[in-house]
Amino acid sequence: MNKPSPTLATAPQQARSEELKGVGFGLTAYVMWGCFPLYFALFSGIPAWEVLLHRIVWSCLFLVVLISLLRRWAPIRAALARPRQLWPGLVCSLLIAANWGIYIYAVEQHEVLQASLGYFLTPLVNVALGMLFLKERLTRLQAIALGLAALGLSLQLIGLTELPWITLSLALSFGTYGLLRKRVALDGLSGLFVETLMLAPIALLLIGGLWRAGESHFLATDIGPLELPASVLMISSGVLTALPLLAFAGAARRLRLATVGFLMYINPSMQFVIALLVFQEALSASMLITFVLIWSGLALYSASTLLEHRASGRRRRAERDEIAQQERPDVRP
Repeated sequence: MNKPSPTLATAPQQARSEELKGVGFGLTAYVMWGCFPLYFALFSGIPAWEVLLHRIVWSCLFLVVLISLLRRWAPIRAALARPRQLWPGLVCSLLIAANWGIYIYAVEQHEVLQASLGYFLTPLVNVALGMLFLKERLTRLQAIALGLAALGLSLQLIGLTELPWITLSLALSFGTYGLLRKRVALDGLSGLFVETLMLAPIALLLIGGLWRAGESHFLATDIGPLELPASVLMISSGVLTALPLLAFAGAARRLRLATVGFLMYINPSMQFVIALLVFQEALSASMLITFVLIWSGLALYSASTLLEHRASGRRRRAERDEIAQQERPDVRP
């Protein structure tokens, strides 16, 4: 009796091991992003735009080190050799800078609930942008999900005396960034490096202007609730920008898209809890209703994604079975 091949015998175990690694990477990435309100609260007393400038510069420098260690310069050199194809990257760099700046401002102004709502809304914004610009067709569940999100935002607008611009700006900037990012043929780390590289010269000029005016906080000490040196906080922003992205890349390579989609909600969920329990932000009745409606929309969106994934899997299995049937030799006499 023939023994099973060791490779075949361990293949399911290897697949399971890779999946568990992917979940670990995904949890690491989204938990780190979810803790960002706690991190940026440490910059208390430093203007959000100055924090943003340093985040751009130190992210760029840390990515130089990281990409050198990973030996991933080839795709970056290829992209920089085609300047015309970098225009989408330039727009992406402006969008991600706006997203970062608004988020830092939201934390400084104790508007983390609005930031959380913005990131809960982002997947539905992605669906809407895909429908408008990529002519993607919505499933019935996706259409209902968008309707619930629109209803939630409408109630929020009615219940407020001013526009929830933080929520809308974060969702639209990140959603549009994702849409344009598809036109840039670079992985996440390489793309982020090119984006920060485009912004770094301007950021350095503005940081130099702060130095000349005597308004820089870089050498300040006793910053924020932990009274840390500002230089340590600012330099660490580059590390904390790149590391979760690296973990996310590890997750994306090992997990199904549907699994990554479910893990994605860890980030805004953690921000929601931190806003209520740590920063003790007030949750109004109108905002609670908005959250419930958007959560309901996300549940439908997730269900639609899962159903599509299963249907796609069934189609692929049917196609493989059909090909195997056609290739099977005819053994009839």
